[in-house]
Amino acid sequence: MPTLLKDLRPRSEKRAAALKDTRPRVTLSFYRYVKIGNPDAFRLRLLEAWAALGCMGRIYVAHEGINAQMNVPKEHFEAFDAWVQAQPELTGVPYKIAVEEGPMPSFYKLTIKVRNKIVADGLDDDSFDVTNTGEYLTAAQMNEYIDDPEAVVIDMRNAYESEIGHFENAIIPDVDTFREELEVVPKLLTVHKNKKIALYCTGGIRCEKASAWMKHQGYTNVKHLKGGVIDYKHQVEREGLPNKFKGKNFVFDERLGERVGDEVISHCHLCRTAKSDTHYHCKNQVCHVLFLGCDACIKARDGYCSAKCRLTDKAPEKLKKLYARYYNRYFRPAQFKKTKLRAG
Repeated sequence: MPTLLKDLRPRSEKRAAALKDTRPRVTLSFYRYVKIGNPDAFRLRLLEAWAALGCMGRIYVAHEGINAQMNVPKEHFEAFDAWVQAQPELTGVPYKIAVEEGPMPSFYKLTIKVRNKIVADGLDDDSFDVTNTGEYLTAAQMNEYIDDPEAVVIDMRNAYESEIGHFENAIIPDVDTFREELEVVPKLLTVHKNKKIALYCTGGIRCEKASAWMKHQGYTNVKHLKGGVIDYKHQVEREGLPNKFKGKNFVFDERLGERVGDEVISHCHLCRTAKSDTHYHCKNQVCHVLFLGCDACIKARDGYCSAKCRLTDKAPEKLKKLYARYYNRYFRPAQFKKTKLRAG
């Protein structure tokens, strides 16, 4: 069946094709922890239906559930929603609609992968009750926690995410992965064990598991923000609440961020002085590190993160391949490279 064939076109061709498709799109995310007996068959079911509707995105499927970040042509959104809600595993699943769309599509291909887990957390799910999660907090309740000196609000995202935006008075762990966060946070909060604790993340999925893990660690009064920062923004606008999130919300698609608060709270990683919360990938594909750049630095460095990257990228192809092998073997971090240039 053609819609199920793997798209073998080069990345540049896929991007170009997505840019030619100028139909308005709705960017959304959703997740559900639900037992999926045959993830491979479930993946094929999703792929066939969503490819036919022109959907694009990055979706992870596992025995424990689904984690989807995607966009849907606006003209097909009703058909998409009807199909999703008709699936036994997904009936009633709520969507987190993006706060804003960018000038480019949020995704330019449809990728659905079967994984061991829908979020890499490093936890042994058999060692604790993963269903014993904390209660949800609305945006209004989250604001109350932020203003309450007897409550603790903690950011369950990575440092490169919280760098460009976070809630007022939140504790922001200096970590690079969710796995590391789950190791650090219970120890970090020991002195606050008897206080009310509120967790938050981008769309809520990480906090589902994190709240259950925290309760397993002996933290009894743990709650988490329903729908994450994305839904918080919609709630404060809909209900006329004070917005206590400062800056941008990092998102894992081509937009790399969406404006939640008006403030720019971070700085360019290149000059370290100018304010910037705009992310760029280094033009050198061997490096491709994600960094914050101001307009002046991006222009001066032609989109590269360093003079070395610009120099090696313009070397003859044979030398570039040798350098790539050397770099990948000795220097490339094991995790997704987003932290190399993070401001100290």
